[in-house]
Amino acid sequence: MSEVNKAIIGITIGITRGDQAGIGPEVVEAALSSGQLPEQSEGYEYRMIGKVIDAVAGKPTRLTAQAALDALEESVELLKTGEIDAIVTAPVGKEGLHELGFHFPGQTEFFAERLDCDNHAMCLTGENLTVALVTIHVALADVPGLLTQDEIVRVGNLLADFCKQRGVKQPRIAVCGLNPHAGENGAFGREDIELVEPAVQTLKKHAVSVEFSGPHPPDTIFRPAANGEYDAVLCMYHDQGLIPLKLLDFDTGVNVTLGLSKPRTSPDHGTAYDIAGKGIASASSMIHAIQLACEMVSKNPE
Repeated sequence: MSEVNKAIIGITIGITRGDQAGIGPEVVEAALSSGQLPEQSEGYEYRMIGKVIDAVAGKPTRLTAQAALDALEESVELLKTGEIDAIVTAPVGKEGLHELGFHFPGQTEFFAERLDCDNHAMCLTGENLTVALVTIHVALADVPGLLTQDEIVRVGNLLADFCKQRGVKQPRIAVCGLNPHAGENGAFGREDIELVEPAVQTLKKHAVSVEFSGPHPPDTIFRPAANGEYDAVLCMYHDQGLIPLKLLDFDTGVNVTLGLSKPRTSPDHGTAYDIAGKGIASASSMIHAIQLACEMVSKNPE
């Protein structure tokens, strides 16, 4: 922690347990006892959100789903009232939530709606890569119809802001093409010519202290990005960004919702019901998620 950050007091990070039949409770407990988080002496406190229930590891039920949903709703209210400064969410079981009437594709969309944010995006960041997604939880067949120049520009700007928030003075952001070889001059589709390239030009035109480039062939851009030639990669769809991110940063990857009024992060893994309660789940991603929440609040105090 820097001397500036040490002087900050009264930062409260809320943490949910997720679906308590999954690995959420154990990775949260392990993270809090890891000795790798900012301490109370540095001005940080950690507040568990939601009730502890009698759950059986590996066996999700309607009760565990309801407890996870109740914790999400409670966390929103605490963010709105300022009782917590950021929220870190453990994994939930989307199938169980949907059976309760939860109509959101994921927690990203839930927090965006509840916090009245219509300019948000999903970003994942780890030790090697940072990626943001223009489209998120949609069928691959729907992606081309959902891509627009405006959306690419919007998410690109959010990604640039996030990089600057983390201390990158002049972010270098690579924009992925949609099609193989970024379309090969129209041989493999015209989306890269008609949508992505004009969006990149718009981003370049209006960028302030940001270097945008692309569209880059998706099969070659992640290696130089991981080697430090770029600070982040703007991806057109979910798996385009998450496959390389999870390959390289599975244990350190963090999901962060860009654009919210208060930071929201989560570990980049699921409930892992199959290993819940066995004592083998890694807390590394949860540790990094809490660390990032602390960093975002400390660098942008209200």
